Amino acid sequence: MDNFVFHNPVKLLFGKGQIAALGREISSGARVLLAYGGGSIKANGVHGQVVAALRAAGHPFVEFGGIEPNPRYETLMRAVALARAEKLDFVLAVGGGSVADGCKFIAAAIPFAGEPWDILARHAKVEAAAGLGVVLTLPATGSEMNAYAVISREATREKLAFGSPLVTPKFSVLDPETTFSLPARQLGNGIVDAFVHVLEQYLTVTGASPLNDRLAEAVMTTLVEVAPRAMAVPPDYAARADLMWCATMALNGLIGQGVPQDWATHYIGHELTALTGIDHARTLAAVWPGVVAVRRQAKRAKLLQFAARVWGLSEADEETRIDQAIARTRAFFDSVGVPTGLAAYGVAADIPEIIAGRLEARGALPLGEDGGVDAAMVRRILDAA
Repeated sequence: MDNFVFHNPVKLLFGKGQIAALGREISSGARVLLAYGGGSIKANGVHGQVVAALRAAGHPFVEFGGIEPNPRYETLMRAVALARAEKLDFVLAVGGGSVADGCKFIAAAIPFAGEPWDILARHAKVEAAAGLGVVLTLPATGSEMNAYAVISREATREKLAFGSPLVTPKFSVLDPETTFSLPARQLGNGIVDAFVHVLEQYLTVTGASPLNDRLAEAVMTTLVEVAPRAMAVPPDYAARADLMWCATMALNGLIGQGVPQDWATHYIGHELTALTGIDHARTLAAVWPGVVAVRRQAKRAKLLQFAARVWGLSEADEETRIDQAIARTRAFFDSVGVPTGLAAYGVAADIPEIIAGRLEARGALPLGEDGGVDAAMVRRILDAA
């Protein structure tokens, strides 16, 4: 294992009824920006619970709605302007990963002295940030327990990431009942997003950390096990709780400590979303088959381990087992309503060239756990996908 320092200070309030406790997690005297997405939290009762908790604790708050999936810089800057005008110093994100990511940027931008886009485009250091809490309503990204966010800018069709310990949530409320009104598409996207998060940290090389491998395998096998019940109607509380916990564990930093990580699927997928508007999780399902096709030899030993430990494949020859593991993964994604492979999404024929060029121009290359993915390989991955 490589050297590492692991510190995750996020306090989790997990389980039904925990929204009522959020007021005491916010410092006395804080002025709160209550931020959310399209308004579904008003229809399903979550908004009412949050407002009641804030009022019971005596916290003044101002609301801001309309944060999109793949949160847009333009929208978030309106929230920043509101927070500055109202002298708000705590941001409460109520929603899924997009709202949490957007609110991390808002928290960083409120006190930022320069052009806030520089946080993303120029990696400007975040010197201060407003406080942040999360009420999670869609298990998918793990943003509720990490220090990272991905933000889109409509004007330039870019989707860029940033991270800072200062935007790590102070607390996150994870009540599985908040997921009961989610449509099947969002649930399926969340399952795939969480699974690919684990693959990016796991499907690299063998022998780096047997413990981390087994932690990652536990998350993936649990997702496969609970997915049918998590997608069921009426909602199964236990399955939704397992899904919520898996998605958090997939990207809270634990399974990636001290081991090589890939993230090529995500970098390429972000460009695909920025260019086409395809859901984030669906871009991952579109791109991943191309990554494992082109990187098959580099990942061969780990693919065989993945085949054996996640999919229970041990009878056929090695090449067949790898084929079967990839096919099982694609079938799993398909089973939750997320098509795999680029052809399922009808993108333009020149997408491979455009994405390779954008990544190269931005200095994002090479990608992969070994730095083996250059612009030419990005094109090959997308052609294979």
